[in-house]
Amino acid sequence: MKKKYFIFIILLVISILNNQSINAQTKIEKKINPFSISCDLMSRYVWRGTDFGASPSLQPGIEYNKKGFTAGVWGAYALNRTGSQEADLYVSYTIKDIFTVLVTDYYFPDEFNDYNYFNYKSASTGHIFEISVLYKGTDNLPLSVMFAANVWGADAQRINSDGTVKGIQYSTYAELTYSFKYLEAFIGANLTKPNENIGEIGFYGSSVGIVNLGLKATKNINFTEKFSLPLSVSLISNPQSEKIYLVAGISF
Repeated sequence: MKKKYFIFIILLVISILNNQSINAQTKIEKKINPFSISCDLMSRYVWRGTDFGASPSLQPGIEYNKKGFTAGVWGAYALNRTGSQEADLYVSYTIKDIFTVLVTDYYFPDEFNDYNYFNYKSASTGHIFEISVLYKGTDNLPLSVMFAANVWGADAQRINSDGTVKGIQYSTYAELTYSFKYLEAFIGANLTKPNENIGEIGFYGSSVGIVNLGLKATKNINFTEKFSLPLSVSLISNPQSEKIYLVAGISF
């Protein structure tokens, strides 16, 4: 009798230890790596209705995300010799997975001439700091709203009537995106009007109005049962500049 009781105790202890081990392993597996990497290969780099470089573009990124806070770096590198290059830093904070406030440091390195990335003098810097606010929308109303404004750096300049520079334009952009079942429809507008009579040039366009209009569809391309890549195709037009683009991209 004592022997059976002893064996029962041993089996009970083993069972408890085994359950604790499984629970500990489950907790470890539930830990999410806050770092992620990405890389997109795009047939063209078209941003807010403007084509950057007239070239296929490789767009890598590294991101840290934890408890609504995100920090990352993103780049776009044209595959021809004359295309634009870009290296951006950004931080954001998301509230309840609906509202996001984002600060971005845009930079366009000129790899064919000497450039100084660490030049932060307001009169000569190549950096552009932007603050944007995004409302994601809901399942019942999948309409996202975004406002973005340049607040410092190499924004388009304001010019006095005598031709002297008096500061930046604080160029502002707004965009609406509606998500349907199989595609997205978007419309973006330049909200800043330059005074062309005294030589001002707009950051997004020559006048207030729509500069980014189009549709985007995404589909997973299955290579094997366990491996697939998302393919996106976007039809983008810029009514203000009278341009149109059909852009395809694969995300890794």
